[in-house]
Amino acid sequence: MSERKKFSRKKFLKWGLAGLGVVGGLTFFSGIFADRKRIIPGEIMGGNAEIGHLLREAIRADVVEELEYDIVVVGGGVAGLSAAWELKRRGVRNLILLDLDDKVGGNAVSGESNGSRYPWGAHYLPLPNLDNRDLLNLLEEFGCLTGYQNGLPEYEELYLCHAPQERLLIHGLWQEGLVPKVGAGEVEQAEIARFFDFVQGLKGRLGSDGKPLFTIPLDGSSSDARWRLLDQMTFSDWLSKEGYASRYLLWYLNYCCRDDYGGTLETTSAWAGLHYFASRNGLAANAAPNSVLTWPEGNGWLVNRFYMALKDFIRTRSLVFSISEQSDQVLVRTLDTQTKEVAEIKAKKVIFAGPQFLRKYLMAKSGRKNGLDLSCFSYVPWVVANVHLSKRPAGIGRPLSWDNVAYGSDSLGYIVADHQLLGQRSETVITWYKALTEGKPADERKAAQSRTYSEWQETVVKDLEWMHPGIRSDIKRLDVWIWGHGMIRPEPGFITGEDRRLAAEPVGRVHFAHTDLSGISIFEEAFSQGLRAAREVLEEGIV
Repeated sequence: MSERKKFSRKKFLKWGLAGLGVVGGLTFFSGIFADRKRIIPGEIMGGNAEIGHLLREAIRADVVEELEYDIVVVGGGVAGLSAAWELKRRGVRNLILLDLDDKVGGNAVSGESNGSRYPWGAHYLPLPNLDNRDLLNLLEEFGCLTGYQNGLPEYEELYLCHAPQERLLIHGLWQEGLVPKVGAGEVEQAEIARFFDFVQGLKGRLGSDGKPLFTIPLDGSSSDARWRLLDQMTFSDWLSKEGYASRYLLWYLNYCCRDDYGGTLETTSAWAGLHYFASRNGLAANAAPNSVLTWPEGNGWLVNRFYMALKDFIRTRSLVFSISEQSDQVLVRTLDTQTKEVAEIKAKKVIFAGPQFLRKYLMAKSGRKNGLDLSCFSYVPWVVANVHLSKRPAGIGRPLSWDNVAYGSDSLGYIVADHQLLGQRSETVITWYKALTEGKPADERKAAQSRTYSEWQETVVKDLEWMHPGIRSDIKRLDVWIWGHGMIRPEPGFITGEDRRLAAEPVGRVHFAHTDLSGISIFEEAFSQGLRAAREVLEEGIV
């Protein structure tokens, strides 16, 4: 046998380590193995799944508190906050907003630790369309919009996402923007350009009824039958029909569906897919089109402004488990999640600002009304992780950006929570997102909630290591939040369906407000739904 064949694995390691420097080599390998075993502190946070599941039980307890209000708002997400804000603005004072969590916000809630703020869900707001006067007025009241110049809004510079805004890791290189460029040939580039030329041409285009084909709020869009028919087919089928086949384009469009809708090309309606690109026409005097407003705590910044305006009308840790209409009032029963005491509230009107799937647990007579079928409301689970790092991630190519995504990953990448802050520290917090879109939502929800913290931690770290090899050793803490019903999904037929319209109709003295009544879970829709419900109540009168 030759000497080469006698060269054992032991000798190979010996000489290989010598090539690194024996001590340095041993340190190198032992460091990797030790780092794999290092315990990263953290926990699964939020969601209040256990408290929410109390709705499934028959709660029998003596009423220890009786209250009376003109209006009760149930649910402290953006829709509920918007409804209460509008009611207060219109002079209503005998008002209370109930929410089961420790603080309001819904999926726009945020966190803070060691001087760092970060989102646990929604994290930005695109520039509003100029005809969305309600939203522009809100931003002006909150100090985000500072004035107008030549008819265009001027925004506080600190809240406009600064460059570099987005980057994509593709073929080992970070490129600018999220539309794949690296590796795309001329044919694919031409196809990508054809798609964006098409959707650009849809912006501002009117339907046969004189309304924009696509706008925000969604219900302001045209009812032109030719275009509404697109809601009956999947985005995937429409793209195939139109001859779009570029793997890079299809990956990007699928990413967009997962990011905004919690769906895929196969589960998102073609109308909703085009709405994503053609509905926004926001402009500003001091920002480019397509700019976004963001804050370290994401849309938690907006939630905190709502809270400051409404704090005297908010009651948290209040699990509403029954809403029943009487002849001239509505009885709302709520459980204090700390004391387990039950309060009964008599109200002249109620705005239910929770998701529709809760109706069957809270309102025995409203699960089906005029043929309403709530089973068509499909809610996608999400997982969000906030990762505290000892140093900022790097990479070859474009520098660290606000939004950082990897081509081919089944996650949605991460944002840098403190991207907006000047004089940034080397330490940072990144917020990682993943929509669970592979299987049926109920199956994904069950699987997500059955996984341990360690399992979720490893999922997050492995995805981040794909983007940043060795990042594990920089992680100081990693917390996970599971959103079991993270957002409504606009599946084919839902947006133009009769059930969505019927679900928004009042049931006696109970009115409804939530993004699931739009079919798209974005701030603008939640805000619009809240205003609509509040104005319905005021138009009917509080009697």
